[in-house]
Parts: sequence; C-alpha cells; structure tokens
Amino acid sequence: MNGINEILILILSSAEAAFLEVGVFVGSVLLLFGFINYKKSGAFIEKIQSSKRFQPIIGALLGLTPGCGGAIFVMPLFFKGAVTFGTVAATLVATMGDASFVLLASSPIHYLIVSVLSFFIAIITGYIVDNTHLGELILERYKLRKKKQDDLDALHTKYDHALHIHEVKQMSHNSSYIHVGHEEGDYIDHLLHHKLKGHISHETLGYKFTHSAYFFYWIVLALGLPLGISLLFQININELTIPNIGYIIGVIGIVFSITMTIMGKKFLDHESHEEAELKVMSLKETFIHNAQDTAFVITWVFAGFLAYEFGVLALGGGDYAMGHKAMESFLLSTGVVSILIGAAIGLIPGCGPQIIFVALFTRGLIPFAALFANAVSQDGDALLPLIAIDRRSALWATVISTIPAVIFGLLIYYFEVKFF
Repeated sequence: MNGINEILILILSSAEAAFLEVGVFVGSVLLLFGFINYKKSGAFIEKIQSSKRFQPIIGALLGLTPGCGGAIFVMPLFFKGAVTFGTVAATLVATMGDASFVLLASSPIHYLIVSVLSFFIAIITGYIVDNTHLGELILERYKLRKKKQDDLDALHTKYDHALHIHEVKQMSHNSSYIHVGHEEGDYIDHLLHHKLKGHISHETLGYKFTHSAYFFYWIVLALGLPLGISLLFQININELTIPNIGYIIGVIGIVFSITMTIMGKKFLDHESHEEAELKVMSLKETFIHNAQDTAFVITWVFAGFLAYEFGVLALGGGDYAMGHKAMESFLLSTGVVSILIGAAIGLIPGCGPQIIFVALFTRGLIPFAALFANAVSQDGDALLPLIAIDRRSALWATVISTIPAVIFGLLIYYFEVKFF
C-alpha cells in the first residue's frame, strides 16, 4: 500500500510541477510571442526576401524567436530561390523550437545566454555555407526531381483543402496574405499542405474538439497562473484555503493537455507549415493553435518528469532518496558524453525529445554545455517541411547544424570545468 501511495504522489507532484511550475508560464510566453508573430511575420518574410546580403542574419533572427513558426517560414523560400541555403542553415542553427519556451519560462538567464551565443554561431555558419556551392547544387538536383505543373494541377483538384481561403480572408488582417514561400497549387503547396503530416480535415472529431475546447483550456491556464507564481515564492499552495488545489489544477491541466495533444494528433512534432500560416493570418487561429502548442509542450514536460521520477524510484529499488542520489551522480558524471548525447538528440526532427532534455536541465541534471549542444543541433519542427520538400537538403541542413553544436558544446564544457 505504501508503494502505491508513493507512486500516486509521484504522479500528482509531476502533474503539479509540469503544469504549474512550467506549463502556465510557457502558455503565457507562447501567447505573447504568438501575438507578435501574428503582427510581424509577414513583414519579416518580405524583408528577408529583399535583403540578399543580410539574409543569414535575418534568418538567424527568425530562428531565434521562440517556437518554430519563424524558422518554418524560411524553409520553402529556399526552393523558390528567394533565400540562400546559408540562410536555411543559419535559421536552423539559431532555432531551439518549443524547448525554448520551457527554458525561457524556467531559466531566463540561461535562455538569454543560449540565444546570444547561438545567434552569432548561426550567422557565422550561414555565411560559411553561402561561400560554398552547396546551395546551388541542392537546387539543381531539386529542380530535376520536381513534378511538372500539369501533373500538379491534376493532383491539386483531388484534395480537400484545410485552408478555406474565403473564410480565412475574412479572419485575416491581410486578405492577400494566404501562403508563405509558395503559391496555391504549386509543388511546395502539394507537399506541405496535402502530403505532410498535420493536414487535418475540418470534419474530424480532433479538429472540432481542438477548435472548440481551446477557450476552456486558456481558462484553466489562467486559473493555474497565480498558483504557479505562488510556487515561485515558495508558497505551499496545497495548504491554502482549498486543500490540495495544486494537485487538483495540475491534474486537470495535464489531462486537458494530453487530450488536446491526442485530438490534434501531435506527438513528436506539432506544428505544420499550414498551421504556421493560419496563425499569421488570423488572431483566432493564433489562440487555437497556441493552445495546442502549449498542450504539446506540457504533455512532453510531464512525460519527462514522470519518466525521471519513476526511473529514480526503480534505481533506488523503491527507495526514492537512494535512487535520486544514484541518478544525480550518474547524470552529472557523464561529462563529454553528455555533449554528444545532447547533439545526437538534436538530430531527431520535431520538438518532443528536446523538451524532455531541457526539462531535465531545469532540474539541474544536465550540464549547460550539453544543453547548448542540443539547442544548436536541434531544428525543431522547422526541419519537417524541409524533409517533405527535399530530403537531401534536410540531411545536409541537420548535419551542418550538428557540427557547430559539437564543437562549441565541447568548448563550453572545457570552460565550465576549467573556471566554474
């Protein structure tokens, strides 16, 4: 019976920590940046296309914005000849995906350090790539494999569009702003809006649920925010007027988050190019999809916390204190190997595993150098449209972003050991 009680407490405490210590702040930050993205993304994309000389710098800035939206928009621009491959590389090196929200909410100072360092590394990497002929070679081979427009027109008429253009125009602050980086019915539209995972029919239960329940989800997050702030001030919220209120809101928030994630069919990756476009065109869609983004992040943080807690319990043979000591000793002694692990995890497309890695860092279980290697190596959901359009370019891009991740991760680890 004691064992069952301990497991129950671990589940409740993990739910409280994931939702109230991390999730509510992630939701707040994500909503803020979502609104900025809604207002400014169109201008950013126009600027990057008209500034050939400074494209890697602008790409790095877009990659630096928390989340994946800015980076996602850059990918198809390369295949239209609007940006260089060095710009793609710079964007992917700078981006930290949705893991950035977790780090920003939990440790703003570390987030700032990672952002500044990765920004300069991204720019350097981008200009180095642009001084090679790699981009031209990739484009030449891509054009040879590209389908003819007549074939695309025939395919395009068969699809049920998730983008109801007239409906979206009515919601949009810019009625002419429909697609980013491609045109309706072209090859990229065929790949990103009809073949890539994430295209959900309006008639499905998942679509109806996520587009109706988002309002209530934001209410739960709003109720949890004061409790999350109280935890920052070391207040035992479970001994307030309502007993165990932290556990109650935590469990409700986690169950809601997992349900939103399942209904939206978001698992390893969560944001498609189509959804990123919708958020730019409509403030309502920004609220809807940012609710799904928040749920996705919280679900993965909870999974990470829960896996860690059960791992500690198992490692200690049922004795949590002994397991915690053994786990902490193991993780902190991995040294240089942790940098390679961080960079290797960064190779995985999507944001889920990266979120777990950052969540473990916030618990003090991973050295900063390993976190940095993971941040530079990972490409978040931005790699997914690149994979859909041209796998060879995606392979080149992820290899390029991994090289500086390992090099600078090892340098930072050396300075950590030497001076700190």
